[in-house]
Amino acid sequence: MSTSTLPETREERATSSATKYVYSFGGGKADGNGKMKDVLGGKGAGLAEMTNAGLPVPPGFTIQTEACREYMRDGLSPEVDRQMNDALTKLEALQGQKLGAGDNPLLVSVRSGAKFSMPGMMDTILNLGLNDKSVEALAKRSNNPRFAADSYRRLIQMFGNVVLDIEKAAFDEVFEAKKKQKKAKLDTDLDAKALHEVIAEYKKVVKKHARRDFPQDPHEQLVMARDAVFRSWQNERAKHYRRINNIDDMLGTAVNVQAMVFGNLGDTSGTGVGFTRNPATGVNEFYGEFLMNAQGEDVVAGIRTPVHISELHKIMPHVYDQLRDITTRLEKHYKDMQDFEFTIQDGKLYMLQTRNGKRTGLAAVKVAIEMVNEGLITKEEAIFRVDPNQLYDFLVPRLDEKSTKVEVLATGLPASPGAAVGQIVFTADEAVEKAGHGSKKNPVILVRAETTPEDIHGMEVAAGILTSRGGMTSHAAVVTRGMGKCCVAGAGDIEVNERTKEMRVKGQVFHEGDWISLDGTTGRVIKGKLNTMPPSAENEELQTLLSWAEPFRKIGVRANADIPRDAIQAKAFGAEGIGLCRTEHMFFAPDRIPHMRAMILADNEKDRRKALAKLLPYQRKDFEGLLEAMAGLPVTIRLLDPPLHEFLPKREKLMVDIATLPHAGAKQKKALLEEYKEYGAKGVNDLKKLLPELLRRVEELHEFNPMLGHRGCRLGITYPEITEMQARAIFEAAVAVEKKGIKTHAEVMIPLIGIVKEMSNQGAIVKRVADEVFKEKGKKVHYLVGTMIELPRAALVADEIAKEAEFFSFGTNDLTQTTFGFSRDDINKVLPTYLAEGILKQDPFAVIDRDGVGELVRIGIERGRRTRPNLEVGICGEHGGDPSSVEFCHQVGMDYVACSPFRVLTARLAAAQAGASDKLRVEGGRTK
Repeated sequence: MSTSTLPETREERATSSATKYVYSFGGGKADGNGKMKDVLGGKGAGLAEMTNAGLPVPPGFTIQTEACREYMRDGLSPEVDRQMNDALTKLEALQGQKLGAGDNPLLVSVRSGAKFSMPGMMDTILNLGLNDKSVEALAKRSNNPRFAADSYRRLIQMFGNVVLDIEKAAFDEVFEAKKKQKKAKLDTDLDAKALHEVIAEYKKVVKKHARRDFPQDPHEQLVMARDAVFRSWQNERAKHYRRINNIDDMLGTAVNVQAMVFGNLGDTSGTGVGFTRNPATGVNEFYGEFLMNAQGEDVVAGIRTPVHISELHKIMPHVYDQLRDITTRLEKHYKDMQDFEFTIQDGKLYMLQTRNGKRTGLAAVKVAIEMVNEGLITKEEAIFRVDPNQLYDFLVPRLDEKSTKVEVLATGLPASPGAAVGQIVFTADEAVEKAGHGSKKNPVILVRAETTPEDIHGMEVAAGILTSRGGMTSHAAVVTRGMGKCCVAGAGDIEVNERTKEMRVKGQVFHEGDWISLDGTTGRVIKGKLNTMPPSAENEELQTLLSWAEPFRKIGVRANADIPRDAIQAKAFGAEGIGLCRTEHMFFAPDRIPHMRAMILADNEKDRRKALAKLLPYQRKDFEGLLEAMAGLPVTIRLLDPPLHEFLPKREKLMVDIATLPHAGAKQKKALLEEYKEYGAKGVNDLKKLLPELLRRVEELHEFNPMLGHRGCRLGITYPEITEMQARAIFEAAVAVEKKGIKTHAEVMIPLIGIVKEMSNQGAIVKRVADEVFKEKGKKVHYLVGTMIELPRAALVADEIAKEAEFFSFGTNDLTQTTFGFSRDDINKVLPTYLAEGILKQDPFAVIDRDGVGELVRIGIERGRRTRPNLEVGICGEHGGDPSSVEFCHQVGMDYVACSPFRVLTARLAAAQAGASDKLRVEGGRTK
């Protein structure tokens, strides 16, 4: 082991005096300060800072985060115990008390405190030090036997639950039984005698479940509580919270041991929590709640109904004024909205915590702007005060949960934010039929096991989408985000039976027409019909913040859009072009799908070209709408990508229909004729001939792995007439728009290129057709031909491909699939386990995998620009709207990111933050 290597065993660490594990605070001074969040955690750093500022903070000590990391590795070194005992001796001397001993016993709280706020995720123990002797001393000292007994029963319950892993329900059962026996309505109605009876029962619960007595030694209590708080870093709720908030599992938590102050001493004592500004709206108002004669858990657990903090002014005006003064000073000191906790003991105020408060997106923007106006922060600092994802709050409706009781049926993935309330339908056709139009519109929720491109018409009219399968980049998720519709995907507790048109969950059965409500921001599925609230109208403040951010943004932001309506919406959000137009979505419209299917079913080129000729005017009109809407901004149009079988009936369904036709009744035959009329079926005999022919063609197109099969450029190479038709539609549209005096900038993207000769083959067709159109129309327009990099091989041979391609667009959805070997539609079968086991930190389809997929992107850019220095590079996968992925795209030198229209604002702010971070790093280097 080199001399620079950290000690690895407990014995080695015990002999090392370099590590300071324990930091004391109290008596107006602290060993640490507010900048030491890495070491002391957010809570410990806040306590140290408040102590140094002379605020009324109960003294104590913080055991730093390195001790937690050691505990997780192989246990604590004896040095931690030694330093903790020294700090306890110092605390006892400062207080003139002994832990759990003497006539005036010292009692402490033991709380967690990580670098990043994780409210409610880890554990706390209050009143530590109480035992059968000290409870009597506390009763005598306080002259309040009920208070002492109440404090002791709380300790046994918290200690039993947190330290000894006894279910809280075991204690609740005892307590509720005692209240019922004594005919007590409230907890506070139980007197000291009744509470001592509860204590005796609690001890029996401990003995039964933990197979040991409740510890009477205060020092043993302290060591066990400390270790339990360290263990709570690894509890399931804490791990889940870290996953969704991207917090490093190896940070660990600090442990804060602090002298108890009591809010439950009587009517002149109390406790509360608050914010220096309204965390929901951002309004500069004193916001919070408190309870008299209570401990902190009573406020947050909802055991009693708290009172608005403004009422404290009526009860204790001097304490209220002091609290206002202290919290105002704290906000000015930290230059951010504060979330604080306080206790009042016998009329004296104590501050227990301060930290930067969590807030909604609406509040974050308002607070940032107002703090700039107040001179607390700069505009540059303000843009970092808003999480880019919080800008969703400005764009989507929300559920009004105050108007009715909420029953959550299931929780899935929050695939697309917002709220949707409607009646259940199980097919896209039913969605169109039930939704209606004009003045007879009815809100519907399309409920499917999973959606397919054929559902697009139903998805368009539905208020929201619910699927029991699929992930954050499944078809339902991607399409609904593009539409700005609410979607909950992968709600695995829900069983969808599309045949019987039933949805089963929690023993309940829901049928077509039943009402449900979706919260796409949290992933909740709620029973019944809730009201919704419209998006916030505070757009002026949002635009102000974005105007401050824009000068720092170095990377462009485009949108993924297939129709002019989405393009116009994206442009309104600030999109600088279309990064991906998926042409296949255009073919599913009712007036086009028959021609598309005719083309697929054709067994010769002549008939294929005949069907394609009928599709041409539709495609041309689509492209005209997009190019005209973007008015000179780039529009990247991807040629046909999915395998052809997706446009035909499913193989299994055809087999069932063929088998059942001979035995079908009149009603069923009528339904089949209606379903297949677009194929020319007018009678049962037509069906008898048609269905086997359809099945034959579907069998020919059937592939075991269609995502790696006959799709993308492979279709265009096999059937060049498809590429010719699409290219002609693009260039005829561009010429028509420019003849109206509107500039165009079309970028033709060839999908699934992995070999340079594929690119040269398809590129030659596109350029030939362009020349033909320009000659026919007597006008040329500017355009580019490029490719989507979505295969690992394409990234590795990007230098060769760049000889033919004028731009690269990284399709990171498929690049992630092909790099990991994961199916994005089936990953939910393994993802929860991988996340829980720490194999993956995040869903790689939601946040770009920088080490693997990201490295291929980096290689592709470097090699592509080695061949073509002016190569335009962007990204068009769902990662284009993820803030972390946007930062990565900025770092590797992309020209733009593209995302769903309703993620454009998020991408703009994330890109600005990435640019501002670069500026700060450069300035920091100069300072050094």
